[in-house]
Amino acid sequence: MTTAQLRKQIARRIRRLSAKRLKVADDFVAYLEEREPNAATRELMAIPGLTKAIERAMRDVAAGRTVPFSKVRRDV
Repeated sequence: MTTAQLRKQIARRIRRLSAKRLKVADDFVAYLEEREPNAATRELMAIPGLTKAIERAMRDVAAGRTVPFSKVRRDV
């Protein structure tokens, strides 16, 4: 089933819901929507060494060990 077909099916089902059930559906969709970015974050944080690299970068910034952007991109 394509995403478009799935959206149409969900819309049909929502139109048949009572007001009480519609509120429950809205709460559930809001929950799913809130969890979506967290799943992406978990996926990124699962990359081996990424957490340590970010921590090291944060220490470098705090210690002033940075490079001006103009040195990185000379055409800026």
